[in-house]
Amino acid sequence: MIPYLHIGPLQLPTFGLMVALALISAAYVLQADFDRRGMNADAFTMITVAGLLGILGAKLYHLLETPAEFFASPVPLLLSRYGFAWFGGFLGGFGALLVMRWQAKLPVWEFLDACSPAASFGYAIGRIGCFLSGDGDYGKPTSLPWGMSFPNGVVPTTERVHPAPLYELLIWSAIGWLLWRLGAKFLKRPGHAGEVFCYYLILTGVARFLVEIIRINPPWILGLSNAQVASAASVIAGCILLWRLKLTQSPSQ
Repeated sequence: MIPYLHIGPLQLPTFGLMVALALISAAYVLQADFDRRGMNADAFTMITVAGLLGILGAKLYHLLETPAEFFASPVPLLLSRYGFAWFGGFLGGFGALLVMRWQAKLPVWEFLDACSPAASFGYAIGRIGCFLSGDGDYGKPTSLPWGMSFPNGVVPTTERVHPAPLYELLIWSAIGWLLWRLGAKFLKRPGHAGEVFCYYLILTGVARFLVEIIRINPPWILGLSNAQVASAASVIAGCILLWRLKLTQSPSQ
């Protein structure tokens, strides 16, 4: 693994570099979606702000999962380069995007549809950073031929484990591609605003829930990890919202 790149006296964390690449890629995808929808907005500014607040949300959510440890030593943990929670990042970034959508006076459902493929591709590329740094996001020990060890990772292991970040790279790239194609299809058939976003909630929720089965995160409620509970909530919300949208957008209404 390559936790850091050494360029002369500089030591650059690969995780941070991949997060930056993920934000840039997401901005390009989002701008392309804005353009094809005829929406006048600056995706690069939006993604920059949402990305920064998403990182902050991911850090705070992770720290508050263990409040006793956090309050015992808050400053070092806040400044640490490690420890980020996916759901906290989603809440921080999503909230920022909604505020900027309101400021730009963009239609809410079309805006959320445009954000969905960009979010999927950005997440996929960001997981490369987890893989390169070996930050502990890998899975349980496995005897499968593609199992990998991370002896030089930030959280090292000499056991062969599931390379979970690579699974997520492939799965979220496929989800992003599917959502992009659905967006193109729905643009030709009015009456589907918001449905791409619903499928984003459902597909990413299912994917994360399944990936967590081979991860090593501790159980939180009913034997489910924190991420699995959040994923289940995402699937349920997506299904209910999709049902409501189909009901209100039905030609018979």
